[in-house]
Amino acid sequence: MSRISIIVEFTPKPGCFDAFNAHIRAHAKATLEEEPGCLAFDVLQPLSEDGTPDLTRIMLVEIYKDMNAVKAHRANPRMPKVAEGSAPLLAGRKLTICAMD
Repeated sequence: MSRISIIVEFTPKPGCFDAFNAHIRAHAKATLEEEPGCLAFDVLQPLSEDGTPDLTRIMLVEIYKDMNAVKAHRANPRMPKVAEGSAPLLAGRKLTICAMD
């Protein structure tokens, strides 16, 4: 089975960037600590063309050993709390799952 990457682009609500950034970074740290099938979990800050942070977006790149590791991530008992904490802070989310060779 091939590795799986999850790429997520979040759009924080106006005034919620800092709170969501802290929330999602805590989630990334916990995922790496708790889930052996998670090989990488990077929080990315997009930049504007002039190199300044684009505070309207935050992106994630997650890499999992295989689809079973993704299923384990989704089943983590912490996930409902992560979703609950994210909901009031976000205007949008786009998630893409990719197979890696």
